[in-house]
Amino acid sequence: MKFGVTMFLTDQTVGPVELAREIEARGLYSLYVPEHTHIPVSRRTPPPTGDAELAEEYKRTLDPFVALAMAAAVTERLVVGTGICLVAQRDPIVTAKAVASLDRESGGRFAFGIGFGWNADEIEDHGVDMKRRRDVAREHVLAMKALWRDDVASFDGEFVHLPPSWSWPKPEPGHPPILVGGAPGPKLFAHVAEYADGWIPIGGAGIRASLADLERACEARGRDPKTLRIVPFGTVPDPGKIEYYESMGIDEVVLRLPGGSRDRVLPRLDALAELAR
Repeated sequence: MKFGVTMFLTDQTVGPVELAREIEARGLYSLYVPEHTHIPVSRRTPPPTGDAELAEEYKRTLDPFVALAMAAAVTERLVVGTGICLVAQRDPIVTAKAVASLDRESGGRFAFGIGFGWNADEIEDHGVDMKRRRDVAREHVLAMKALWRDDVASFDGEFVHLPPSWSWPKPEPGHPPILVGGAPGPKLFAHVAEYADGWIPIGGAGIRASLADLERACEARGRDPKTLRIVPFGTVPDPGKIEYYESMGIDEVVLRLPGGSRDRVLPRLDALAELAR
């Protein structure tokens, strides 16, 4: 089994260059970072953690593509990924270029974790209706896949209108893997089955109970569910959980690494590496 970590990289934590080097030096497999373009001051949307106050790190996240490019540039084997990229809030043409450039220049070491977002104000500040964000995200991904795949790409949907266009570089062949994050359910699994390569269940709970629903969604699309990757994400380290995931044939787990300064983060990284060993 391969072990990665996810951490909120901010202007107050250890930086992406040092963190990436330390992760690779300990033999861990991957680094995933989240995305928030901004956090509106409005209290309209409660924190997703259930806390009364939103944690400071949500307000201070680094741009994921800048941070991951820095991480990839100073490592040789480390897989770098978004966990998750808020694709509905991003211009798909620009994002397709960023993804393809990062994947190509890293030698195919980029994983594209995507999600739909939880903060209504943040989403609406990007001109997206909260209730339609999944539909917008879907079209953004489909348009990006066309740009990565076709020499002359086009897309005509409800939200994206792309006339025949050229866009290089292309990602590495078969890349990037698209992993959809979110809680299990028919809507999420329909997205996974239609255009993704896997599911990243946040926290990693309830996977076994959801497998039948995921298989049915794949079969409805004529896809073999065995081709999908399941990557438990942001999991609290626990040997029992690891054994549980192994029993289901899961081969990658992304462990939660609390943020902080170098002196705070590296001992916790040592503990995760020890668990992985």
